[in-house]
Amino acid sequence: MSKIDVIILGTSGAAPSSDRGLSSVAIRYNGSILLMDCGEGTQRQMLIYGLNISKVKHIFITHIHCDHVLGVAGLVRTLSLYGRTSPLNIYVPKGFESSIRSIIEFDKAIIRYQINVVGVGSGDVVREDGFTVRAFKLNHSVPAYGYAFREDDRIHFDEKRARALGVKGKMFSEIMERKSKIINGKRVRLDEISERTPGRVIIYAADTRPSPSTIRVAANSDLLIHDSTFCDGEAKLAKERKHSTSREAATVAKRAKAKRLILTHISTRYRDTAQLLKEARSVFKNTDLADDGMLIQV
Repeated sequence: MSKIDVIILGTSGAAPSSDRGLSSVAIRYNGSILLMDCGEGTQRQMLIYGLNISKVKHIFITHIHCDHVLGVAGLVRTLSLYGRTSPLNIYVPKGFESSIRSIIEFDKAIIRYQINVVGVGSGDVVREDGFTVRAFKLNHSVPAYGYAFREDDRIHFDEKRARALGVKGKMFSEIMERKSKIINGKRVRLDEISERTPGRVIIYAADTRPSPSTIRVAANSDLLIHDSTFCDGEAKLAKERKHSTSREAATVAKRAKAKRLILTHISTRYRDTAQLLKEARSVFKNTDLADDGMLIQV
């Protein structure tokens, strides 16, 4: 089973602080890196925390606010300086493609590789061997989407059962492809000779009010990374600015029956984040508060 590393690159809300960069999360899977948001300074955070920026294949932008996108400008230029030749795919809510292109093209830098800017709505965004990334609606002050990384289910053959039914050689791959095969006059189904292990699921929901769509998508997920800009004392401000409190993020995790919650997008007003974590854990125990450079293995 391939290891999935989740590296939290930036955890501050709206503005950076001395110990928190702006929003970005990296998922390292099968040799490639997927970035969720790319706030200012993301490429430097990647270097600090040991990530190869040349391995970035996809960038998923939740929304067009500056603290989630300005890092694209520097990253695409550095990749060009490094001699990148493979395409880079950047996903952004539909209607905001031109904003990303402006960030890429504003100084007429010479970029010698292809950059695909793709507008997204709810539904599958990327389908590759081994995983799917799906976009889902968030509830923010501008159009915004969260992203769900879903690993394909893994199928394990029960060789003893399969042999007893006459399955051998190329028959395994044929049954895998067609879901069944006639052997010795009897149909043998894939589910008769195999066991299915659900793939791992990672949910990224930045800058949002608690949302039914997040609860649905995050159902039974392995990891939920959720906006936690404010404490209970600023609940009114959270509603006005379309963010979540830590308690609200924990309620989403609890209702979704997620396995683990990570709080991120922390307002710079909180030098001491203990209260955020305390309020969340009172609702959902398996909660941690993200710090820049935090490594989570799923």
